[in-house]
Amino acid sequence: MSCFQHDQSRRAFLGRAGALGLAGVAAPFANSLGIIGEAAAATATDYKALVCVFLHGGMDYANTLVPYDDASYAAYLAARPNLALQREALAATALAPKVGGGRQYALAPTMAPLKPVFDQGKMAVMLNLGTLVMPTTKQQYLQNTAKLPPKLFSHNDQQTYFQTSMPSATSGWGGRMGDVIQAGNGAATLTCINASNNAIFLTGANAIQYAIGTGGPVPLLNNSTTLYGSSAANQALRQVMTAGSGNLAVSEHATISRRSLDAYAQVTSALQGAPAGNFSLFPSNNNLANQLKMVARMISVSSQLGLKRQVFFVSAGGFDLHDHLATTHPTLIGNVASAMRAFYDTTVALGVADKVTSFTASDFGRTLTSNDDGADHGWGSMHFTMGGAVKGGRYYGSPPEIGDGTSNDVGQGRLLPTMSVDQYAATMATWFGVPAGDLGTVLPNISNYDASTRNVGFL
Repeated sequence: MSCFQHDQSRRAFLGRAGALGLAGVAAPFANSLGIIGEAAAATATDYKALVCVFLHGGMDYANTLVPYDDASYAAYLAARPNLALQREALAATALAPKVGGGRQYALAPTMAPLKPVFDQGKMAVMLNLGTLVMPTTKQQYLQNTAKLPPKLFSHNDQQTYFQTSMPSATSGWGGRMGDVIQAGNGAATLTCINASNNAIFLTGANAIQYAIGTGGPVPLLNNSTTLYGSSAANQALRQVMTAGSGNLAVSEHATISRRSLDAYAQVTSALQGAPAGNFSLFPSNNNLANQLKMVARMISVSSQLGLKRQVFFVSAGGFDLHDHLATTHPTLIGNVASAMRAFYDTTVALGVADKVTSFTASDFGRTLTSNDDGADHGWGSMHFTMGGAVKGGRYYGSPPEIGDGTSNDVGQGRLLPTMSVDQYAATMATWFGVPAGDLGTVLPNISNYDASTRNVGFL
């Protein structure tokens, strides 16, 4: 785990521990906290899942979605001559649709697995997406007349803000969606599932993330049958941990422990019925693919678990490329593309592609200009959504001008976002089933946007 991921997880942990009065978010026995307080504003009769693919470190937008038409490529090459991908290498991944001014883009060559999904209309591209509090112009930014996200260009703060859309928040918008919808689930504990590191994204007022590893649910006491070699000692410990008490803290600990044991048994039993042959498409030696494979397995048994809505979190690191961007970035995004393509194809094979939407997220983009052989912290970036319900094969948002000092640039090719995380999230929340009246609870900043622009339209 990077230092930035560690800091974010630690801050989220401390915030939740203070709010709950116990240090439980990072501990296996607390994974079942999501069942506390199951009141919700919405229920569902079908199944839908959202899968957040978080890319820690700051996604380099320019070498991910590359300007391809002659004029745009020339501007891109001039801005980062030592990092630019060769135009002839982009021919096979050039995307057919064009945007304003005849702009055309190509996926980076190692992202070739995603091009067929885009061509089939099942993947959409978000142009210049990032953290905002309200619509902001460059003039407002320079004159400091618009409210801005706290501590721009800081990993910790922007990871948190992307996942929460709130400063100093103790909940994320994925968890707040869980709050609204979890009453419709037969097992509210399993509404928010984290197959990666602890993330504030999945923490709600009532919904708490349930941790699951790439091999299955995290067992209480490591699922051991003995303690210091004694089965009797192990059984005695479990009885102590699950026994009721007149002491509120002890009683709550016992309740959580019992729920963790119950959830572990429930999930383990369900996963045993998920045939391994359904998950053979995932590449090996790819940690993100392993996480998404577990997500796919969980989705495949959702009906057995009585689940109608789920929010998942997976992640990959290494994107803070101040150095060696040209050599390291292609491998990183290639792993992302292979993992996400395998995940999409698996949802097709399972017959649930139209019920599952995956989407990318990151701290921020990176600078267009280089700092020798890398790029510095930026702001807006390009992101992708994928799934059978996605209105894909096209771009959403405004294509940024290419260069340093443009109307979109706040320095060194740092993009001032023209699409906010709140609009991105509101579009998915609406598809997910969050009632319009609850969007303000899930996304407090959404009221800063005109009603006509809150839903971007990719779902």
